[in-house]
Amino acid sequence: MAVDKNKLEEEACVHRFYKIVLSWDYLRLLKQSTKNSKDTGDKSGLKAVKDTYKDVNDYLATFEPLLFEEVKAQIIQGKNEEEATEWVQGMTAECSEVNGFYLPMVICVNAESISQNDLLLLSNKKFGEGRELPTAYAFGLVEHRQHDKIRLRMNLSGEVKGFNTDEVQSCPRLLNMHPLITEVQRYFFIMKICSLSTIVREYVALRSISSLPFKNSILSVTESNDSSEDRAWKISRPLKEFIETSHNMSQIEAINAGLSRRSFVLIQGPPGTGKTQTILGLLSAILHATPARVHSKGKFSGVKRGPELPIQEKYNHWEKASPWLVGCNPREELMPKDGDDGFFPTSGNDLKPEVVNSSRKYRVRVLVCAPSNSALDEIVLRLLNTGIRDENNRTYNPKIVRIGLKAHHSVQAVSMDYLVEQKLAGMDSQGSDKQKQGGAPKDKDSIRASILDEAVIVFSTLSFSGSTVFSKLNRGFDVVIIDEAAQAVEPATLVPLANGCKQVFLVGDPVQLPATVISPIAEKFGYGTSLFKRFQRAGYPVQMLKTQYRMHPEIRSFPSREFYDESLEDGPDVIEQTRRLWHDYRCFGPFTFFDIHEGKESQPSGSGSWINVDEVEFVLVMYHKLVTKYPELKSSSRLAIISPYRHQVKLFREKFRETFGVESEKVVDINTVDGFQGREKDVAIFSCVRASKDRGIGFVADFRRMNVGITRARASVLVVGSVSTLKRDDHWKNLIESAEKRNVLIEVSKPYTEFFSDANLKLMEVKEAKPERPEAPLEDMDVTVPIDGNEDDAEQGQVADQDFGEAGEDGGFDGGYDED
Repeated sequence: MAVDKNKLEEEACVHRFYKIVLSWDYLRLLKQSTKNSKDTGDKSGLKAVKDTYKDVNDYLATFEPLLFEEVKAQIIQGKNEEEATEWVQGMTAECSEVNGFYLPMVICVNAESISQNDLLLLSNKKFGEGRELPTAYAFGLVEHRQHDKIRLRMNLSGEVKGFNTDEVQSCPRLLNMHPLITEVQRYFFIMKICSLSTIVREYVALRSISSLPFKNSILSVTESNDSSEDRAWKISRPLKEFIETSHNMSQIEAINAGLSRRSFVLIQGPPGTGKTQTILGLLSAILHATPARVHSKGKFSGVKRGPELPIQEKYNHWEKASPWLVGCNPREELMPKDGDDGFFPTSGNDLKPEVVNSSRKYRVRVLVCAPSNSALDEIVLRLLNTGIRDENNRTYNPKIVRIGLKAHHSVQAVSMDYLVEQKLAGMDSQGSDKQKQGGAPKDKDSIRASILDEAVIVFSTLSFSGSTVFSKLNRGFDVVIIDEAAQAVEPATLVPLANGCKQVFLVGDPVQLPATVISPIAEKFGYGTSLFKRFQRAGYPVQMLKTQYRMHPEIRSFPSREFYDESLEDGPDVIEQTRRLWHDYRCFGPFTFFDIHEGKESQPSGSGSWINVDEVEFVLVMYHKLVTKYPELKSSSRLAIISPYRHQVKLFREKFRETFGVESEKVVDINTVDGFQGREKDVAIFSCVRASKDRGIGFVADFRRMNVGITRARASVLVVGSVSTLKRDDHWKNLIESAEKRNVLIEVSKPYTEFFSDANLKLMEVKEAKPERPEAPLEDMDVTVPIDGNEDDAEQGQVADQDFGEAGEDGGFDGGYDED
């Protein structure tokens, strides 16, 4: 009954969302967006996001209006992105009316790009043709599609006033649309606007706040009352020893915080501090922990488990826990016998099925989420490569499934679609040919359900965790782990919690990239504040990872002081691991700031983005000199060019093609700051772009983007920018003063080729280092770095993280969505 009640509440919530959105006037939204781009002043009914809330009504009154502002912005952005999309013609085949919505079945040809949950605009004439505006137009949502037939949901009863769905105002455009939709064989025009799939799931999660786990903790940012030492879980001595020897102190403290069974555990992971390693350690611990009462005096107690069972009874228990120990794994009966059955993918380990210790009566289930596919696949890949440890410190791969779209090919073996196809192939091999056309939908649904129920760890993006697949689970999740949690808006973070859980881990870094918010109005009122950041601001305890293993200490010193209260420390041998031959020259040292004081910014026509041709020219000359002297850097896996602006990235790629006659991706990785979140290279060249006498520096002033941009490199960060312009911002001023103090600020003027001439490079050679390095703080030391000729990489680069876009200072969307 509870499930049915929840389903009814969810349907009512979805209906409310669509009644409001589908009643909106598209032309009025366009006019408002033009006005709002010039004036983002206070809007009636909007409240700023607070740290705490007194009750559910206070919470919803803040977040619901802001979420609808974001919906409006997505519709407007969809219009901008779909300008090239042509109108297609449609015709109603049949129409029904349910719950106040019209559900026309529309025949529509040449509409391959239209998918379920897309928002469409229907009109009696194409917009922009002639001076007359259309007299009949309305939004329609794609319920489902089959070949050239599309089932739509439409609200033609009138425009909803504000957020009260009972107050509806009749309007001519909807009345005029009525006969076009309800009468068969009436033609009209259709244009795709955007997908509402993600934001409607966020809306459902938001409206479900009163039934979510830890509602009071979310509202008031307080720990639940039943949090006590009695609730703490413990792990076996072998597993504890493994965690203590393979993790540093701050990582161990984070894992122990998880075993305390606090409702929310916040783990902050600055760049290079082993966030993914900590998540894998957490998985080992929480999957194999037992309640404290099972332990006695620090030792694992067998007495409290009752009298020892006869050997035959033990066999019976073992057989129930792991039936494949005395026969064939029931899943493998359906699989080919060639070794790679898709359930336990081999990845260099001798992978063994898990043997469940008889003391562990309950099987913990974990849901791991991230805002993007690529951030998620980074964890899946690491788990497949390294496995996790059980209570006896044995390495194994638990049964996992990666559910959702766009799984990286490296984790295909555990993706839901692949596993379903493998099972269907197994059925075929047993003589059934009913599935040869891809399998019947019912069979696929039941297979998906069985795979999900068997999985110990399920991986999903935040959005996909709100899909119908999860609503069919027989059992929810005990633990939810959200990676990159500081990069998601709060409603997105609530989505996976609706599946039920006993504990939530928020892992991320609020001083790296923020959540992407398209609406400048919603952004102004704090809609981009993540749940992680709100908890932190309200004083909730945060476990911070403090030992970094990625960066040369000269790179680490500034961000540690500026963003992390000097708390970052270097792991053992970091300086030796990050020494490189090119450090022989001051201009290619671990950190160098090039002041291009003659550079000028410009804005391509019709663009909210910026470019700086002088910086591009300088970087090309520097790149050429670098790879000529050090050919090993002529690789996109070793060297990156980063810029906050999408059009600067585009210009770099074009110039590489013109100058070197080669596609840039073959010799260098060029991307936006947002496109580089979570990634690292040996050398990173950062082009700041902004250079003017009187203008500001736009979102380059966002210290979180600055932090990400200057922490992507292991060995050398080479910043290219205008000192006089950037100094207007406090954080950039501090960076420039730090560079001056360390004698790594270099003024550059044209011709740039002269600057990198052999004679000039000779003048920039670093003096030979002394045998022993002084103990003085790095920022007070000379740039001299001892060289040992070691060219080995300290670490391998990670899977590319998300290409989230960036909200430009003019309200335009400017970021990591590649145009090439």
